[in-house]
Amino acid sequence: MKSVVRLIGTLCFIVACAPACSNAQAIRKSQLATVSQMIGDARIEIVYRRPVARGRELFGSLVSFGSVWSPSADSAAVFTTTKELEIGGAKLPAGRYSLWAIPARDTWTLIFSSVSPVFHMRYPEGKDVLRVHAKPKTGDHIESLAFYFPMVDEDSAVLNLHWGKTVVPFAIKAKQ
Repeated sequence: MKSVVRLIGTLCFIVACAPACSNAQAIRKSQLATVSQMIGDARIEIVYRRPVARGRELFGSLVSFGSVWSPSADSAAVFTTTKELEIGGAKLPAGRYSLWAIPARDTWTLIFSSVSPVFHMRYPEGKDVLRVHAKPKTGDHIESLAFYFPMVDEDSAVLNLHWGKTVVPFAIKAKQ
């Protein structure tokens, strides 16, 4: 009888703990993040997952120079704008895009693709809407990849892509 009671108690414990255990496994290492910004009357939103450096050599090693890369984990970053923008001097129509990059030592390429959402390892070849270039610079170390706007004015802003000590600024202007 004691063994049956013990067995029932054990089973109840397992059943009670199962949801907590399954939730613990569902938490991802690369956490979901969103940044949004008004520039003029354009609302910009970037939704992405933040990979963590964890002491790894990032650009030129973990992320190859000269290859298309998603600045996000699990799914490609999604860039949405409610109005037409000018990014790096080129026009980007209002819409929703997956965001990609081609890192290089001296110049990065930022790619806006018409395919969204998409898995972060499957670049949608031939679906580019816009490609722009920017010069990377060195900044303070940031452990988790981040997009942020360090400067916002009436109708323009700078969007930084920052991971490790690499900061890639892109100029954005709202079309009036």
